[in-house]
Amino acid sequence: MAALTALWQKYKSIIAYLFWGVVTTIVNLASYQWLSTGLHWHFEVATVIAWFLSVLVAYFTNKVWVFNSPYTTWRAFWDELVQFFFYRGLTLLLDMAIVFIGVSWLGFTSSLGQFIVKVVDNVLVVIANYVFSKWLIFKSNAKMMKK
Repeated sequence: MAALTALWQKYKSIIAYLFWGVVTTIVNLASYQWLSTGLHWHFEVATVIAWFLSVLVAYFTNKVWVFNSPYTTWRAFWDELVQFFFYRGLTLLLDMAIVFIGVSWLGFTSSLGQFIVKVVDNVLVVIANYVFSKWLIFKSNAKMMKK
């Protein structure tokens, strides 16, 4: 039992990140599919709106349940939120490039094809987002609290 507790303590932020990452990915995929193939919005517009919705979910779940970043001051909250959206904006560029290549260049235009592109896209984006969140965003808030 102690070994299991030690493993949990060692990997709990990664496990929580993966769990909430799945939730965030579902929000991204579902909203994209609904907007793009359900409402027939242009895939780039659907990508940006799906990104925004999933980033909102990701910020609050990452802050509270993954990195346990406490709310300190309004200034720290806004700094952290701006950093989070900035780095997620960088991965939005990756997201848009992958979707553009998959849909426009490679011809994955069917509902299933776009879904496959978005799944591959989300795997790469989730990895990049974890790196940014773990080492740049929520860690910097911990540094601000120590000052």
